[in-house]
Amino acid sequence: MKTRITELFGIRYPIIQGGMHHVGYAELASAVSNAGGLGIITGLTQPTPEDLAREIARCHDMTDQPFGVNLTFLPSFKAPPYPEYIDAIIEGGVKAVETAGRSPEQYMPQLKAAGIKVIHKCTSVRHALKAEKIGCDAASVDGFECGGHPGEDDIPNFILLPRAAEELTIPFVASGGMADGRSLVAAMALGAEGMNMGTRFLATKDAPIHDNVKQAILEADELQTRLIMRNLRNTERVMNNAAVEEIVRIERERGEAETIDDIRHLVTGVKGRLVLQEGKMDEAAWSCGMVAGLIHDIPSCEELISRIMADARAIVRERLTGFLA
Repeated sequence: MKTRITELFGIRYPIIQGGMHHVGYAELASAVSNAGGLGIITGLTQPTPEDLAREIARCHDMTDQPFGVNLTFLPSFKAPPYPEYIDAIIEGGVKAVETAGRSPEQYMPQLKAAGIKVIHKCTSVRHALKAEKIGCDAASVDGFECGGHPGEDDIPNFILLPRAAEELTIPFVASGGMADGRSLVAAMALGAEGMNMGTRFLATKDAPIHDNVKQAILEADELQTRLIMRNLRNTERVMNNAAVEEIVRIERERGEAETIDDIRHLVTGVKGRLVLQEGKMDEAAWSCGMVAGLIHDIPSCEELISRIMADARAIVRERLTGFLA
């Protein structure tokens, strides 16, 4: 399949694995890239720029296909040394960066001077237009359905994608609610030129996370996620568990007086790692999309991407073309 996204990143299929904290290691990124998509190492999962450099080298050892690195610019308890992380990306020969959170504008000169293609994750049309204006090569348009941070506008992809198509000139992929061949065809019908998947890639054999997490996604339906940190205007969609129930209780009690310190012990990356890496499912909130309701197996990335592409072709050539007859 050929779209502006496959051409931009030099990949066979317009499928991107989004950056995910404590998930986006070389094992998953290389598996996605070897299967024809664009695998993504999560930069800030690595404690230092030197650690990221080693992870990039490991990924090069595991695939000869293009892969990228995610850099998320979000409010944090301690600002990471972003220029040094970008240096590690450049020196590692990585040619694609997925940015998310706050605008990457101040880092764009460093990235573009190195010939790196930048795709920025956006939860609104206005943010996507700003990404285009500052020189991003593509956008990942993130609907309200997504796991992680869906923004504050609450616009689902059935509206957000065609609105993006009306306004943008750079290519974009659909993110949030993406799981299978149906997702890809629908996203492209609405104007996207590919799709980004996070939660779906969690439930694969190649995801370097605990089996308890994969099983929780498999057993969940579309009603199992909750929204937290709305009072802080840093909304996150997470899988419901005991930690999330406690966060919701605190947020209900504190209301507009809530601060991050009220829930810090339940949302830090250190606690999230206990869930993802050790399978302690009630230790912390962990990001998960509503798309969990569409996930019914745990394939390899190769099996998943091959199936997505086969199903997409069948939907276009048989089901949709049949309607025209």
